[in-house]
Amino acid sequence: MKAIPTNIKGVLIIDPDVFEDKRGWFIESFNKKKAKDIGLDADFVQDNHSFSARKNTLRGLHFQNKPFTQTKLIRCVKGAIMDVVVDLRKESPTYKKWAFVELSEQNRNMLFIPKGFAHGFLSLTDNVEIEYKVDNYYDPKSERVIRFDDPEIGIEWGTTNPILSERDREAPLLKDCDIQF
Repeated sequence: MKAIPTNIKGVLIIDPDVFEDKRGWFIESFNKKKAKDIGLDADFVQDNHSFSARKNTLRGLHFQNKPFTQTKLIRCVKGAIMDVVVDLRKESPTYKKWAFVELSEQNRNMLFIPKGFAHGFLSLTDNVEIEYKVDNYYDPKSERVIRFDDPEIGIEWGTTNPILSERDREAPLLKDCDIQF
Protein backbone atom coordinates (compact mmCIF):
# COMPACT_ATOMS: atom_id res chain seq x y z
CA MET A 1 0.00 0.00 0.00
CA LYS A 2 1.38 3.38 -0.92
CA ALA A 3 0.11 6.96 -0.65
CA ILE A 4 0.28 9.32 -3.64
CA PRO A 5 -0.16 13.04 -2.89
CA THR A 6 -2.68 15.17 -4.77
CA ASN A 7 -2.58 18.93 -5.36
CA ILE A 8 -4.16 19.45 -1.91
CA LYS A 9 -2.14 18.64 1.19
CA GLY A 10 -3.59 15.74 3.16
CA VAL A 11 -5.74 14.36 0.32
CA LEU A 12 -4.09 11.16 -0.84
CA ILE A 13 -4.61 8.56 -3.53
CA ILE A 14 -4.07 5.15 -1.98
CA ASP A 15 -2.63 2.50 -4.27
CA PRO A 16 -3.18 -0.89 -2.61
CA ASP A 17 -1.00 -3.92 -3.05
CA VAL A 18 -2.66 -6.29 -5.52
CA PHE A 19 -1.81 -9.98 -5.61
CA GLU A 20 -2.78 -11.57 -8.93
CA ASP A 21 -2.43 -15.04 -10.36
CA LYS A 22 -4.28 -17.24 -12.84
CA ARG A 23 -7.25 -17.50 -10.44
CA GLY A 24 -7.82 -13.75 -10.15
CA TRP A 25 -6.66 -11.21 -7.61
CA PHE A 26 -6.67 -10.28 -3.93
CA ILE A 27 -6.27 -6.90 -2.23
CA GLU A 28 -6.21 -5.98 1.40
CA SER A 29 -8.59 -3.02 1.15
CA PHE A 30 -7.74 -1.75 4.64
CA ASN A 31 -5.12 -2.54 7.25
CA LYS A 32 -4.93 -0.09 10.15
CA LYS A 33 -1.22 -0.68 10.82
CA LYS A 34 -0.20 -0.28 7.15
CA ALA A 35 -2.45 2.78 6.83
CA LYS A 36 -0.79 4.41 9.83
CA ASP A 37 2.66 3.58 8.39
CA ILE A 38 1.85 5.67 5.28
CA GLY A 39 0.36 8.57 7.24
CA LEU A 40 -3.34 7.72 7.38
CA ASP A 41 -4.29 8.31 10.98
CA ALA A 42 -8.01 7.68 11.38
CA ASP A 43 -10.07 5.48 13.64
CA PHE A 44 -12.81 4.38 11.26
CA VAL A 45 -16.16 3.60 12.94
CA GLN A 46 -18.64 3.16 10.08
CA ASP A 47 -18.62 1.64 6.59
CA ASN A 48 -21.02 2.87 3.91
CA HIS A 49 -21.97 1.36 0.55
CA SER A 50 -23.54 3.46 -2.24
CA PHE A 51 -25.09 2.36 -5.53
CA SER A 52 -25.77 4.61 -8.55
CA ALA A 53 -27.74 2.89 -11.32
CA ARG A 54 -27.05 5.32 -14.12
CA LYS A 55 -24.01 6.98 -15.64
CA ASN A 56 -23.91 10.75 -15.01
CA THR A 57 -25.34 10.51 -11.49
CA LEU A 58 -23.79 13.21 -9.33
CA ARG A 59 -23.79 13.03 -5.53
CA GLY A 60 -22.46 15.94 -3.53
CA LEU A 61 -20.94 18.11 -2.36
CA HIS A 62 -21.49 16.76 1.18
CA PHE A 63 -19.80 17.23 4.56
CA GLN A 64 -20.58 17.28 8.28
CA ASN A 65 -19.88 20.18 10.64
CA LYS A 66 -18.25 19.92 14.07
CA PRO A 67 -18.37 17.93 16.21
CA PHE A 68 -19.27 15.30 13.60
CA THR A 69 -16.64 16.09 10.92
CA GLN A 70 -15.47 13.01 9.05
CA THR A 71 -12.30 11.61 7.58
CA LYS A 72 -13.18 9.31 4.66
CA LEU A 73 -11.53 6.51 2.73
CA ILE A 74 -13.36 6.00 -0.58
CA ARG A 75 -13.11 3.12 -3.03
CA CYS A 76 -15.06 2.20 -6.14
CA VAL A 77 -15.81 -1.52 -6.23
CA LYS A 78 -17.90 -1.56 -9.41
CA GLY A 79 -17.79 0.78 -12.41
CA ALA A 80 -15.95 4.11 -12.31
CA ILE A 81 -16.37 7.53 -10.70
CA MET A 82 -14.85 10.98 -10.80
CA ASP A 83 -14.31 11.57 -7.08
CA VAL A 84 -14.04 15.22 -6.04
CA VAL A 85 -12.98 16.98 -2.83
CA VAL A 86 -13.16 20.69 -1.98
CA ASP A 87 -10.97 22.19 0.74
CA LEU A 88 -13.23 24.03 3.22
CA ARG A 89 -10.52 24.74 5.81
CA LYS A 90 -10.50 28.55 5.91
CA GLU A 91 -6.88 28.71 7.22
CA SER A 92 -5.60 26.42 4.45
CA PRO A 93 -3.57 27.80 1.52
CA THR A 94 -5.79 25.63 -0.72
CA TYR A 95 -9.11 26.91 0.71
CA LYS A 96 -11.87 26.57 -1.92
CA LYS A 97 -9.56 24.59 -4.23
CA TRP A 98 -10.67 21.21 -5.50
CA ALA A 99 -9.03 17.99 -6.54
CA PHE A 100 -10.36 14.96 -8.35
CA VAL A 101 -9.29 11.43 -9.05
CA GLU A 102 -10.85 8.65 -11.08
CA LEU A 103 -11.60 5.64 -8.94
CA SER A 104 -12.63 2.42 -10.64
CA GLU A 105 -12.90 -1.30 -10.23
CA GLN A 106 -10.01 -1.54 -12.72
CA ASN A 107 -7.48 0.75 -11.01
CA ARG A 108 -8.56 -0.32 -7.47
CA ASN A 109 -7.24 2.96 -6.05
CA MET A 110 -8.79 4.64 -3.03
CA LEU A 111 -9.02 8.27 -1.93
CA PHE A 112 -8.18 9.40 1.60
CA ILE A 113 -10.02 12.61 2.55
CA PRO A 114 -9.17 14.26 5.88
CA LYS A 115 -11.59 16.33 7.95
CA GLY A 116 -12.39 19.77 6.53
CA PHE A 117 -13.42 18.79 3.00
CA ALA A 118 -16.65 18.57 1.05
CA HIS A 119 -16.95 15.40 -1.02
CA GLY A 120 -18.86 14.42 -4.13
CA PHE A 121 -18.65 12.10 -7.09
CA LEU A 122 -19.94 11.63 -10.61
CA SER A 123 -20.66 8.13 -11.94
CA LEU A 124 -18.76 7.57 -15.18
CA THR A 125 -20.49 4.25 -15.89
CA ASP A 126 -23.83 2.60 -15.17
CA ASN A 127 -24.16 0.43 -12.05
CA VAL A 128 -21.54 2.12 -9.88
CA GLU A 129 -20.88 0.93 -6.36
CA ILE A 130 -18.63 2.69 -3.90
CA GLU A 131 -17.69 1.73 -0.37
CA TYR A 132 -16.25 4.15 2.11
CA LYS A 133 -15.09 4.28 5.67
CA VAL A 134 -15.69 7.23 7.98
CA ASP A 135 -14.20 8.06 11.36
CA ASN A 136 -17.34 9.66 12.80
CA TYR A 137 -20.95 8.56 12.74
CA TYR A 138 -23.51 10.05 10.40
CA ASP A 139 -25.34 12.94 12.05
CA PRO A 140 -28.21 14.41 9.99
CA LYS A 141 -28.27 17.65 12.01
CA SER A 142 -24.64 18.45 11.18
CA GLU A 143 -24.75 17.35 7.53
CA ARG A 144 -24.40 20.12 4.96
CA VAL A 145 -24.51 20.27 1.17
CA ILE A 146 -22.92 22.77 -1.22
CA ARG A 147 -24.19 23.19 -4.76
CA PHE A 148 -22.15 21.06 -7.16
CA ASP A 149 -21.86 23.83 -9.78
CA ASP A 150 -21.03 26.71 -7.43
CA PRO A 151 -19.11 29.21 -9.62
CA GLU A 152 -16.96 30.26 -6.65
CA ILE A 153 -15.51 26.73 -6.58
CA GLY A 154 -15.60 26.06 -10.33
CA ILE A 155 -15.46 22.28 -10.48
CA GLU A 156 -15.17 20.98 -14.04
CA TRP A 157 -17.43 17.95 -13.84
CA GLY A 158 -17.48 17.30 -17.58
CA THR A 159 -21.28 17.30 -17.67
CA THR A 160 -23.91 20.01 -17.82
CA ASN A 161 -26.98 17.94 -16.99
CA PRO A 162 -26.18 15.40 -14.23
CA ILE A 163 -28.75 13.22 -12.48
CA LEU A 164 -29.22 14.82 -9.04
CA SER A 165 -31.25 14.26 -5.91
CA GLU A 166 -33.64 17.05 -4.97
CA ARG A 167 -31.43 17.89 -1.99
CA ASP A 168 -28.31 18.26 -4.16
CA ARG A 169 -30.19 20.23 -6.83
CA GLU A 170 -31.44 22.71 -4.21
CA ALA A 171 -28.20 22.94 -2.23
CA PRO A 172 -26.96 26.41 -1.26
CA LEU A 173 -23.88 28.08 -2.65
CA LEU A 174 -20.69 28.01 -0.59
CA LYS A 175 -21.16 31.65 0.47
CA ASP A 176 -24.57 30.76 1.96
CA CYS A 177 -23.46 27.62 3.79
CA ASP A 178 -22.51 27.55 7.47
CA ILE A 179 -19.17 25.83 7.58
CA GLN A 180 -17.74 25.07 11.01
CA PHE A 181 -14.18 23.80 10.69
